[in-house]
Amino acid sequence: MNAKPRLIALAHKLLAELKPRAKSLIVTVYGDAIGPHGGTVWLGNLIGLMEPLGMSERMVRTAVFRLIKDEWLKATPIGRRSTYGLTEIGWRRFEAAYRRIYAPLEIAWDGDWHLVLILTGGVSTERRDLLRNELAWQGFGQVGPNLLAHPNADAAELAATLGTHEMIDDVVVMKSRHVRPQGAQSLKELVRESWDLDGLSKGYQGFQARFKPVLDQLAAGEKPDSATAFALRILMLHDFRRVLLRDPLLPSELLPEKWAGTQARRLCKDIYTRLHEGAEAQLMNGLETAEGPLPPLHPSYFFRFGGILR
Repeated sequence: MNAKPRLIALAHKLLAELKPRAKSLIVTVYGDAIGPHGGTVWLGNLIGLMEPLGMSERMVRTAVFRLIKDEWLKATPIGRRSTYGLTEIGWRRFEAAYRRIYAPLEIAWDGDWHLVLILTGGVSTERRDLLRNELAWQGFGQVGPNLLAHPNADAAELAATLGTHEMIDDVVVMKSRHVRPQGAQSLKELVRESWDLDGLSKGYQGFQARFKPVLDQLAAGEKPDSATAFALRILMLHDFRRVLLRDPLLPSELLPEKWAGTQARRLCKDIYTRLHEGAEAQLMNGLETAEGPLPPLHPSYFFRFGGILR
C-alpha cells in the first residue's frame, strides 16, 4: 500500500528541518538497521538505501570514505565490487552508544552512587579535562572540583575508559549510598546543580514536537510504504540520539515529575514499533551481502526499548 501524502510530507518536512549530514546519518543507519542484520552490505545497496533520506551517490561515497578513515567501517573487495562492514572498533562504539539509546523506559536503581575522585598529583590539567569529558559522555555529573558522580554508572564501561586512557592509578573509584531517607529533596537539588536537566528537557520537548505528528498519523491508521517507513525511523532515531547522548539516564527517583525524557522515549518506542514492519521490508528487499540475502534480525533487536513488539 502506498503511503498517504501526509506521511510523505512529514518525512520531507523532517528532512528539511533536521538537515542531517551524510556521515552522521550513515552511522545511524549502520547502528540501527544494518548492524542487527550482520553489519555488512554492498556499497551500491547502501547508496540506494540512503536515497529516500536525500543522500546522493556522491555524498554517500564521500561519507563512507571518511568513516573508513575514522575506523568505523572497513571495505572488503570482492571482484569489482566491495562490501562495507563495521570494524571491531565500530562495533564497540555502537554497543556503548546504543545500550543507552534503546534502554527500557524505566531504569532500576538500588540507591548506590558511583563516585570518581580524580587525583591532582602528577595528573596534568589536560588529562583531567579529557577524563571529565569522557565521563560526562557516560552521564557522570561534576559534584566537586575533581569529583564526579553517577547513580547508575556502567561499571564495565567506566573501567574500560580508565584503562584506555591509562588513568586507573590516577583516580579513586568508590560506591556510596545516601544515608538520610528523608533527604530526597536535597538529592534532587544536587542533581539540578550537577546536570543540565532544563537544557535536556527542552531538547526532548523539541523532539516530541517534531515527531508527535508522525505518531498521530500512524495511530490514525496510515500505512507508510517501506521507503517512507525506513526514512521516518532513521530520522527519528537520528534526532532522538542527538538529545539522548547528552542524557545521564538518571533514575526516576531523582528526576522531576512528568520528565520529558520519559515521554520522549515512550513516543520513540511507539513510533519505532509501528514502523518496524515497513522499515524492515525496505532493508530485506533492498540489501544483500556477499553471501546472498540479508541475514535475519539478531534476537537482541526485539529487546530494544524494553521490547518493541510488546
